[in-house]
Formats: sequence, C-alpha cells, structure tokens
Amino acid sequence: MIKIEELSLSFPHKTCFENFSTIIYDGERIAIVGRNGSGKSSLLKIISEYNLDIGYVPQIIWGYDSLSGGEKFNKALSQAINNDILLLDEPTNHLDLQNRKSLIKMLKHFYGTLIIATHDLEILRNCVEKIWHIDNGKIHIFQGKYDDYMAETLNKRESITRQIDIINAQKESARQSLIKEQKRISKSKAAGKKKVANKKWMKSVGDLKGMKAEKSQGSKLKAIDSKKQDLTEQLRDLRLPEIIVPKFSISSSDIGNKMLVSIRNASVGYPEKIVLNNINLSVISGERVALVGNNGSGKTTLVRGILNDSGIIRTGTWDIAKTKIGYLDQFYRTLDLEKTAFEIIPDRKLLNDFLFRKNEEVYNKVKDMSGGEKARLSLALIAHDTPSLLILDEITNNIDLETKEHIIQVLKDYPGSILLISHDQDFLDQVEVHKYYELDCFRD
Repeated sequence: MIKIEELSLSFPHKTCFENFSTIIYDGERIAIVGRNGSGKSSLLKIISEYNLDIGYVPQIIWGYDSLSGGEKFNKALSQAINNDILLLDEPTNHLDLQNRKSLIKMLKHFYGTLIIATHDLEILRNCVEKIWHIDNGKIHIFQGKYDDYMAETLNKRESITRQIDIINAQKESARQSLIKEQKRISKSKAAGKKKVANKKWMKSVGDLKGMKAEKSQGSKLKAIDSKKQDLTEQLRDLRLPEIIVPKFSISSSDIGNKMLVSIRNASVGYPEKIVLNNINLSVISGERVALVGNNGSGKTTLVRGILNDSGIIRTGTWDIAKTKIGYLDQFYRTLDLEKTAFEIIPDRKLLNDFLFRKNEEVYNKVKDMSGGEKARLSLALIAHDTPSLLILDEITNNIDLETKEHIIQVLKDYPGSILLISHDQDFLDQVEVHKYYELDCFRD
C-alpha cells in the first residue's frame, strides 16, 4: 500500500495540482491522464522514489546507445517487470505494432500494482480500472474505464449546460418582470403624486410599495446570478476539449479524381544501403492510405522518397503528380521556430478557429509553444493552404488525448488524400483509413 497525503506539485511558471491525497492498494491498475505538461511524468517520478519494490520505466530512457527506442524500452521493461509495483510513462510512444501488442498482452496479465501515464486508448480501455485525471489544478479520481469516465463527464456537462439554459430563461423572465414592475411603479408614482397633491395618499406609502417591489425582483435576480455562477464553476471543473471546425481553402471537387502517387517495381534507400525493394504503391484522390510495419522497416525512408528528398536513392518508376503535397511529422519541423502564429498565418479568424484567441497565443513564437499548440498551428496551415495530398509521419506520438482529438477532427473533414505512418490502430480507424501497405525491410 502506498499512501499519498496533501501532495502538491508546482513549478515557477505554473501549478500542476494541489492537495492530492489517496491510497494505492496492492494490485490496483491506475492510468494517469491529462494534457501535456500537466504533471503526469513528475507524479510518476515522485511515486517511484518510495523505498519500495518499484519498477519504473520513464518516457526517456538513457543508455543503450546502440539500441532503437523500442529496443531500449523492452530492455528497461524486462528489468522493471520483476517488481511488485510497475510504473510506466507513455510506454507505447515508440513501439511498432508487434511490440505494442506484446506490451498490452503483458499488461493485461501483470500480477502486481500498475500505474501508467498514457494517452493510448487501447491501454485505457483494456489494461486499467481506475483513472487519475490531472486537470485544472486538481487530480480527479474515477473508479472505472476511461470511456466510462468520459461518458460520465459528458453527461454531467450536458446536465449542467441544461441547468444553465433554464437559469438563463429564468433570468430573462425575471428581468422582464422587473421591467414591467418598474413601469408599473413609475405609473403608480405619477398617480401617487396627484393623490399626495390632493392629500388623499401619504407620500411614504407610495414610495414604500415601489421600494418593496424593486427589492423583491432584485433579490430574485441576485439569487439567479449566484446559482448561475455556481453552475459555471462546476462546468469549468468539467472542462472538455473544444471542438475545431476547420474550413479548408479547397474542396474535394477542386482536387478532382486523379492518380497522385504511383510507384512501380521500385526500390528506395541511401547511397550505402537499399532499404526497401519491390515497391508497388499507389494513392489516388480521396484515398486514405496507411504505411504499417515494424520499427526500422523503411516507412519514413519511403515517405522521403515520395517527397524526393535529396539524400534518398530511388530506382524504378516514381510518378508523383505535380500537385501541392503537405508534410507533417511528430516534431512539426515544417514550422519556423522564430515566427509567431500570426506571422505564419496572418488571419485572426482562421487562427481563432484553431483556438488561437488571446493576443499572447497569436503572437507567441513557435519555439515557445507547447506540443499541442504546434500541432494546432500545423493543422491551421493545412486549412489555410490546403494540399491535395497530406503525408503524416507518426503525428500522434508524444501528444495528449485532447490534441489527438483535435487532429482527428481536422483529418476527418480534410478533403484531400492522406498517406500516413502510424502504429495507433484506434487513430487509423477514426480517420477512416481504408487501404494499408505493410512494409518489410529489404535485406541482402
């Protein structure tokens, strides 16, 4: 058992969470979720420093310089898994499909206590039974699967939103009543002045009636405002990702129906080594195509060949349509680090559509942006100057669930063709990929 009491985590520029207390019982299976930078990794590290039998695999693994990211993880995991408590930080980020399936199978059967920081929906749905959600300076605990947690949160949000709508209607009704009462009082005062003048009515009686009516309506409005403020604060605590509704600069009819990529009997690699051989691949207008395969199978090399990268050697037939091709990878390298969002896209309305609303967001330099902001700015660029073909390379690595949802929203509406590399089957399903090429690295 691990007992946490009044734990707070702050940095000079922000507070991640405050006054977190809980007990972790033997055999519990917990997922830590939250935005990038919310404190998930720091919380795991704090727990790992208990003097217990804890196996901890961080997101960044040092050493083993000759190994790939997936191989480093597997080596670190094989050492950590012999402990009674296992802590994992975003373990599927750099795993290929085969290693990812093996990890999830292992997690399902792990006998001890599991605490894992992850944005992987398959893990959240199948490997854990409790959610710690770091959000808005608090850690919210939910006993159950992630989908159940989100459904409950959505139901609460809809219920509060309905109550706010009722409150707004009540406030408008009370406001109209106050206007009518003020008009009535005004008429009553005019009539009262005549009666006072004729000495038929004491002045204080007319004033008292008016003051009493106004006070009653004022108290009613004050009570409504107080209730609305309370509901608004509850709604703020149930913050859900905002929806992006993109408007693209071209439509599918502008793109037409044509062959965008046709590769036949080809090979690709580097001057010193051929990586892939016997390549036959095509992408036509409207298609959503995925390149899948194990780490090192040549997926990124093939993409570089399609982009006609000068460092790549190609043989065979490569017919790439003379059309605009957009490219986006997990590091957003197409963005100029020294430019602001407004310098890259001088359109406040478009930036607003992609949630850049405050001046400090619009005029913030790319180098100072979070990963989620860089992703949204890259998506805004796609809307601003829409390519006919969009190539994506592992763009869901290292992003939180909210940013992933934004990417899915935009790609669902994107009118062009998509060629993407991803190990995330849930992501591939949601963006409606319907054609797969499985790569196997060429060996001499």
